Amino acid sequence: MITHKEKPNEEKELFEVLHPIVKTWFNNKFKNFSLPQLYGVMEVHSRNNVLISAPTGATKTLTGFMAIINELIDSSIKGIIEDKVYCVYISPLKALNSDIAVNLLQPLEEMEKLYDRMNIDKVAKKNLGIRVAVRTGDTTQKEKSAMLKNAPHILITTPESLAILLNSPKFKEYLNDVQWCITDEIHALADNKRGVHLSISLERLQKLSPGMTRVGLSATISPLEDIAKFLVGNERKCKIINVQFLKELDLKVLSPVEDLIDTSHSYMHHEMYKLLDNLIQEHKTTLIFTNTRSGTERVVHYLKDKFPKSYTENIGAHHGSLSKEHRLKLEERLRKGLLKVVVSSTSLELGIDIGYIDLVILLGSPKSVARCLQRIGRSGHQLHSVTKGRIVVLDRDDLIECSLLLKSAVEKKIDRIHIPTNALDVLSQQIFGIAISEQIHINDLFELVRKAYCYKTLSRKDFNEVIDYLAGKYISLEDRHIYAKIWYDEETGIIGKKGRLARVLYMTNIGTIPDETHVKVKIGEQIVGTIDEAFLERLRRGDIFVLGGNTYEFKFSRGMVAQVQSSVNRPPTVPSWFSDMLPLSFDLALEIQRFRKLMEQRFNLKQSKKDIIKFINEYLYVDDNAANAIYNYFEEQFKFSEIPHENKIIIENYTDEHDRKYVIFHTLFGRRVNDVLSRALAYAIYKTQHRDVEIGINDNGFYLSYDKNINVIKAFSLLNSKDLRRILELAIDQTEVLKRRFRHCATRALMILRTYKGKTKKVGRQQVSSMILLNAVKRISEQFIILKEARREVLEDLMDIDNAINLIKMIEDKKIEMKEVQTRIPSPFALNLVMQGYADILKADDKVEFLKKMHQQILAKISLKH
Repeated sequence: MITHKEKPNEEKELFEVLHPIVKTWFNNKFKNFSLPQLYGVMEVHSRNNVLISAPTGATKTLTGFMAIINELIDSSIKGIIEDKVYCVYISPLKALNSDIAVNLLQPLEEMEKLYDRMNIDKVAKKNLGIRVAVRTGDTTQKEKSAMLKNAPHILITTPESLAILLNSPKFKEYLNDVQWCITDEIHALADNKRGVHLSISLERLQKLSPGMTRVGLSATISPLEDIAKFLVGNERKCKIINVQFLKELDLKVLSPVEDLIDTSHSYMHHEMYKLLDNLIQEHKTTLIFTNTRSGTERVVHYLKDKFPKSYTENIGAHHGSLSKEHRLKLEERLRKGLLKVVVSSTSLELGIDIGYIDLVILLGSPKSVARCLQRIGRSGHQLHSVTKGRIVVLDRDDLIECSLLLKSAVEKKIDRIHIPTNALDVLSQQIFGIAISEQIHINDLFELVRKAYCYKTLSRKDFNEVIDYLAGKYISLEDRHIYAKIWYDEETGIIGKKGRLARVLYMTNIGTIPDETHVKVKIGEQIVGTIDEAFLERLRRGDIFVLGGNTYEFKFSRGMVAQVQSSVNRPPTVPSWFSDMLPLSFDLALEIQRFRKLMEQRFNLKQSKKDIIKFINEYLYVDDNAANAIYNYFEEQFKFSEIPHENKIIIENYTDEHDRKYVIFHTLFGRRVNDVLSRALAYAIYKTQHRDVEIGINDNGFYLSYDKNINVIKAFSLLNSKDLRRILELAIDQTEVLKRRFRHCATRALMILRTYKGKTKKVGRQQVSSMILLNAVKRISEQFIILKEARREVLEDLMDIDNAINLIKMIEDKKIEMKEVQTRIPSPFALNLVMQGYADILKADDKVEFLKKMHQQILAKISLKH
């Protein structure tokens, strides 16, 4: 049962339960308790499961630990503290773990000194001796041995290392009576397979320690009820403490120029960096978020290049491709206040302590309200500081998206998170781990797994098929060197591990994060460059893309090689930045759609420009420049064609100068939904009209392009909500995305071993193995569990099949109107979508000129109509 805690405790209640040492330490450090502490400390003290959701820097970690430290100190002074783990603290980042260790050890040392000074009856000990240890992939053998001799009272770890410890025969003894488990940054785990893996590990830990209390710490996230269930599992109680909006928000959307369309690229570029420099110089320390790693490096380079006197040693880049040493050094310099500005992609989103930052700048849309608040929450990292954020936009779609995002942030409308369910690859790995640590009855195992929130709807059929795979029922897989990993006695119902190497095999292949590498691009035997795997996933045969300034057509891939041929006279269908971009959240997309509808209503009522701009200013939090730009953009779309919105999809037909036909669907529902619709539609056309089409997608819609006559609308009418999932499963069957995701799933399910007998299998070999394996499992069954899981992952986690089905259902129910229009050039709302194909073959200046030219044609056409 999930409940919300409505009222905080009184300060005196907290002081009554705190030990004099903790009380004295707290009073020396703080004036009073923070709101999360007033709500949370007593709950942890009372052994209630609790989810604490509060902004970054709102003392969540201390809230989680205060009651635990209090109890450990009390037990230590009474001489009853034992050699065992009392608290397991789990976080997604190793860096965060080191951070927490430092932030925990310092208070403990200070309390140790107080213990020495205070006149307390020292029954059994000269010192408190509360031990804290970190166990991650970086922990040395020496440190591991020390932990076995003297168990840490507080163990700090990651989800992967916890799974290893649950299977370590010696260390497991110390986990038999854990009192508390804290999961920090739970929002960063819940929406991916690391979280799915953790949800079963927590059930395993709870089985060892039935009295364990679960504490979850989360930044801004929604829906909290689902996150609470994810934290505690099914059928357990949990209290939600939501003290989200403590800090004052100072948020603005800024544009470096007045006119976002009729401005030269060099001037826009110059003005943007001038704006950045002004903002940085007005503040002590600034953190800039870009959406891509390449963007991060570019911003650092240009700031140094344009303002050499301002930026020398006081600027740095922080992203996942940089070495661990570089990142740690940069974080340390940031904490010491030696840096004026740091530019990051996503790597500083989570709560690593990076000292005081007084401004966060987002370059371009962060694509979700929760991510926006998490990023901007890095500023004013102290409890009562103002959270100050600026979003810099460079085009009109971005301006509207960010204005609506800002409105949602201010009005506390947080987009909902997607939690993966019934992942059969993770289940296979976890069942193997459980079988290694104990012999267990299959019904008890099923019950244990179903207690985890991510598996609450797991069918017995799927569960049994996982057992069949692990127990080696599919003999033909032995030809591919996939042998039974467990034994299963059908008479007694008991399972257990099989083979002497089982434990080593499991320990060296554990985890859910796939190995990724660059893919070589070749024409025959000649290498022309490399692309990343995520980009290859997007490619379909015949797709055009740019690499190193040249245009290529994709043919096929084998292992880690993509075969292409040179291509001329056709614009790219997949822009080079595609795999780097974050997808727009569905909830934010709907907010933009609602605004579009409100704007259309006002234009239909023939309201004056003054009245509509007044409405924009009242509805959104924008300056006059932005309000004017938004008005002009909508007015042009309205006069040129029609405004698409939540109840109306515009389908725009036009032919370019090369006689190539384009059909543009204005479906602003985010890229994950548009991926589903465009692939399903292309597949329907291929099956019924035997034609291949090119696809281009972004968050605002998708287009199909072709040179021979095709009836797109007829094909679209074949898509129905009942069959859409099956159509998409067929559509992705031979695609790169399924091949890659199958490898990821097969590796998680330990069908492909990354490490075996001390040797590591390179990603290229893994991919070749997975291709052979994919054909082998298809011969067993098209519904083989790991192939079934790869399809589920593509459709539900990578794409958004559920919302796409809902959308088709709304069209069937006539809640959404489909309206076809003929145009000679793309409408204003379609420009960016059509333009993205040209983005890689035009220089930046030419791109802006192209847009200006198209814009002039649109204005000319409008003036002829009106």
